[in-house]
Amino acid sequence: MSKKWILWFEELGQEFNDQVGKKCANLGEMTKMGLRVPPGFALSLEAYKDFMSLTGADRQIREYLDNVDHNFEKIQHFNEASDELRRIVESKDMPREMKEGVLSHYQGLCQRCKVEEMAVSTRSAGAASHPGQYETHLNVRGDLDVIEKIKKVWSSTFNPRSLSARKQAGAPLELDPIGVAVLKMVNARAAGVLFTADPNTGDTSRMIVEANWGLGESVVGGEAVPDVYILDKASLEIIDRKLGSKSRHITFKEVGVAEEDTPTEKSCTFCLSDEEVKEVGRLGKILESHFHAPQDAEWAIDQDLHFPESVILLQTRPEVIVQQKKPVDQVIDLMLTRFIKR
Repeated sequence: MSKKWILWFEELGQEFNDQVGKKCANLGEMTKMGLRVPPGFALSLEAYKDFMSLTGADRQIREYLDNVDHNFEKIQHFNEASDELRRIVESKDMPREMKEGVLSHYQGLCQRCKVEEMAVSTRSAGAASHPGQYETHLNVRGDLDVIEKIKKVWSSTFNPRSLSARKQAGAPLELDPIGVAVLKMVNARAAGVLFTADPNTGDTSRMIVEANWGLGESVVGGEAVPDVYILDKASLEIIDRKLGSKSRHITFKEVGVAEEDTPTEKSCTFCLSDEEVKEVGRLGKILESHFHAPQDAEWAIDQDLHFPESVILLQTRPEVIVQQKKPVDQVIDLMLTRFIKR
């Protein structure tokens, strides 16, 4: 049964998209390509569905939704439902066989990396890309923490934004199966995103790299003004660069992570060397060629490794060009951001 629920990245590929979600499938594909990807494993969409049914969470969720006295007309309605539905999911014990499978893989990952208690991240993986809609948990350590953070990723399918998106799409509110990626944390000196085409204009001759000190979530989530590098795709030469303020960055703590002020001497300095920028671009060209489309990739510079092995890929997905979005989709994106609970 655990084979149905949990697979190592090296067992996966693009063809597993509908089984484990796009993020996990692409991590598996990159692993098979021989690219530098953190080791890890994936929980399938089937694991989500079986967790819900075996624990009775799905029944309680349907009962709650059947008894609400509104049709989700207000932001408050989504917030109240989210609190209760997430509480239901997170209160359930993971079924014994599923829990044993997760812990066996986590302990196997620790053994591979020769660490007694490996720091991992737990990341959502939908069958379709929904950037920023579900949760990621960083610097997760130990058996209990891994189990709890997987449940929190699952419960994030009931956050206000996710519920609102399903309501807008006319999809059922009571279930939204996703996969979960559990992968080794990178001890990042710097991190960020790569667009293998200009995301604003669609210019395929240029690549854009955005970077900040520490972990990449400050760049992905838009919390900081990052350094920006523009590369000529053909030559990988840096044709322009802009120093970002990088006033805040995200860093490891003993437990979890924290956002901190960036020291002046670092905020006033570019966080990547030219060779690191070009290596990120080189990897981006490989991804774009393999996936036959411009890519939006996340990467990190592992300060425990030497260049070029230090440049690690964390995920890739098809890039969305702003000009290619329909006006109605841009309006919906704006509306959905207003449903994020503060």
